[in-house]
Amino acid sequence: VQLVESGGGLVQPGGSLRLSCAASGIIFSIHAMNWYRQAPGKQRELVATITAGDTTTYADSVSGRFTISRDNAKKMAYLQMNNLKPEDTAIYYCNTNSPIKSYWGQGTQVTVSS
Repeated sequence: VQLVESGGGLVQPGGSLRLSCAASGIIFSIHAMNWYRQAPGKQRELVATITAGDTTTYADSVSGRFTISRDNAKKMAYLQMNNLKPEDTAIYYCNTNSPIKSYWGQGTQVTVSS
């Protein structure tokens, strides 16, 4: 199983970014997909989840600003991030889980700064 994130970068407050996660080695359509983030000196936190049935949930801190989505045909998960704030600065990770193992990408850096 391999998860590869892309789309991070430097953006000004109020700006937008779209993160992508390319999955391989799994039957993508049956897996829930998660986005986590970890800021310097802080624990990794769950940002958003999309289930196999396309139900979405969000952390309170990003609700209304971030949108998670998936494309099963392309084996891709996305995180659209709007109205970004400096406190959104973190490394963002794509994650999925099997009954016996958790899989993570290498992460993509998002920096929100003027």
